[in-house]
Formats: sequence, C-alpha cells, structure tokens
Amino acid sequence: MSFSDDAWTRTAVVRAEIEALEFLAELADGTLDAGAFRQYLEQDALYLAGYARALALLAARAPDAAATSFWARSAHGAGVVEGALHTDLLEVLGGAERTTEPSPSCLAYVSYLVATCATEPYAVGCAAVLPCFWVYADTGVRLAATARATPDHPYARWVAAYDDPAFQESTRQARTLTDTAARDATPAQVEAMHRAFAVATRYELGFWRSAHQREGWG
Repeated sequence: MSFSDDAWTRTAVVRAEIEALEFLAELADGTLDAGAFRQYLEQDALYLAGYARALALLAARAPDAAATSFWARSAHGAGVVEGALHTDLLEVLGGAERTTEPSPSCLAYVSYLVATCATEPYAVGCAAVLPCFWVYADTGVRLAATARATPDHPYARWVAAYDDPAFQESTRQARTLTDTAARDATPAQVEAMHRAFAVATRYELGFWRSAHQREGWG
C-alpha cells in the first residue's frame, strides 16, 4: 500500500466527520446561508495566502526539478488563481470591505503548515499539504452531483472549481510526489508524515466547521 492510500485509510473517521458537516450538506444543495459562505470565503482567502507560502517552501526544498516545478505552480495556483476565484465570489455576495483578521482555526492551520514546511523534512511537509488537495478534490466530486441537479445553484462555481479535471489531476500529482518522498524517507519520518497528514486533515474539518459557526475571537 502506498503512503497516501495508507494515510487516507488511517484518517477515515475524521473524513467521515467532514462528510457529515452541515456546512457541506447545505453548500451541496444550495441552502447554505450567504453569511456563512462569505465567512468561509474571507477566511479561505487568508488561508490560501499562507498555504501558498507553505507550498513555496516545499518548492525550494524539493529534491528535483519536476517536484520544484509542481509545488511552485501549486503555490501560484493557491495564491493567485484560487484567490481570484474567491475575490469574484465575494463580489457576487456584495463586495464591501473584507476581514483581514484570520479566525483562530485559520491562523492555527496556516501556522502549522508554514512551520512544518519550513522546519520538518521535505517528506513531512508534503504529507502536511496533501490533505488540502485531496479533501477538496474528494469533496468537489461528492458535491458536484447534487449541485448540478439544483437549478440556479448559488455556489455552483465554487463546487465546479474543485470538481474540475485540472484540480483532480493536481491532486494526483501531489499524491505521487508525496508517495515518492515516503519511499525515500526513514521509518521515523514516515510516521511523522502520517502524523502531519492526520493533523492537517483534522484542521480541514475544523476550518469548515468554524465557518458554519461564524468563529471569531470573542
């Protein structure tokens, strides 16, 4: 079994919690409150800026040109392409001033990813950033069927972005690079990779949950 398959299996309980989130159920059928979606978009825009930094750190530490190129392209995609999508969707929701303060969940997740990619072995950094690719790709596929069946779905563009074949292919490439890194890692590093994958998957759960709860600093 590859590292990524094993990591996916080990996080089945957390992923089931993600699949059961009210936020995603309401997003799928188009009933999600616009305020909750805006909260998510604002926080995700802040998250993506940090995620892009983490990916850029991986690109700088990658062992070969192909891996460097992929992580660098992904950093650009997170910081510019996905960021532009969020800006467009926020404009549809009325524009106005956006928050510049990350929520506790957003700050914790970004801080974890950047610190891991900066200070842990390259392989552990790969494992830490992989859930953001994979959980979104999996969620996009699951939500797409419901979204397509709903006339005038208000969030169809968001769902389509993560069901898109190009994003699905990027996820496959991220898995391949992570599996390659795992094969070159020591047993202790592989266990650290599993911990990183599990922690990041837990943060994915918390991030979506925090948007539905309108999490703030009190």
